[in-house]
Amino acid sequence: MVTKSRVLKILRNGGFVRVVGINRVTEPWFTEFAGKLGFDMVWFDMEHRAHEYALIDPLSLACRATGMDLMVRIRKTGYTSAMRALEFGANGVMVPHCRDAAEARQWVEWTRFPPLGKRGFDGAGADGEYTLAEPLEYLKESNEQTFLVLQIEDREAVGNSDQIAAVEGVDLLFVGPADLSIDYGVPMQREHPLVQKAMDKVANAAAKAGKWWGTVTTTPESAQTELNRGARMITCADDHFLLVKGLQEALHQFRHVHISGDGRARK
Repeated sequence: MVTKSRVLKILRNGGFVRVVGINRVTEPWFTEFAGKLGFDMVWFDMEHRAHEYALIDPLSLACRATGMDLMVRIRKTGYTSAMRALEFGANGVMVPHCRDAAEARQWVEWTRFPPLGKRGFDGAGADGEYTLAEPLEYLKESNEQTFLVLQIEDREAVGNSDQIAAVEGVDLLFVGPADLSIDYGVPMQREHPLVQKAMDKVANAAAKAGKWWGTVTTTPESAQTELNRGARMITCADDHFLLVKGLQEALHQFRHVHISGDGRARK
């Protein structure tokens, strides 16, 4: 029996996905804890971090233990970058900086079994239940329970978003607002009309193709704005920023602690 995707079940039922980024505290207990809290999916980043593929295995185990999905943002190094992430237990693959339909079709080919793609068969990995899954069921269910997320982070990609969204096998477009704002010449200005117009275009492209889309959100208010725009995948937290903000807040709270009197030790 191939593991069912929680993310796809939620999306297919008309809901939206709450995502937590876990990239710094990579001990499995922390991922399991996030699952116990009720997050739908962990976003594990290999694009901007120095993690090795072997780390996906224990994180995917922690996700499966709590019914969460694991999405790996891969390094764009070719076929094995996506295939290994899936075989090590990722439910979904996120590809950064997808710029056109030809590239989208290539990633579909590498992440789907025939007839949709040309992914190679193994079945001994976590996604094949370590050979416990019946091979024909594994081929069919993997195509149905694996999701492919393509990031739209460049003006070129926005211009090609209709064609990218229309590619069969692409499940979700994900807008990267920071890189997009930089490419439009308005760095970090998410609310700039150029960026907002681009996000509207991606949202419309996804809707027209019957696909889902998502984006980075940092507050409940920004999440609600994007949900109202049609997004169905939002980010709720990231361990790096939680650690940074937590340490900053702790230091701030203790700034007024001081030594009373002359400061000399008392016996």
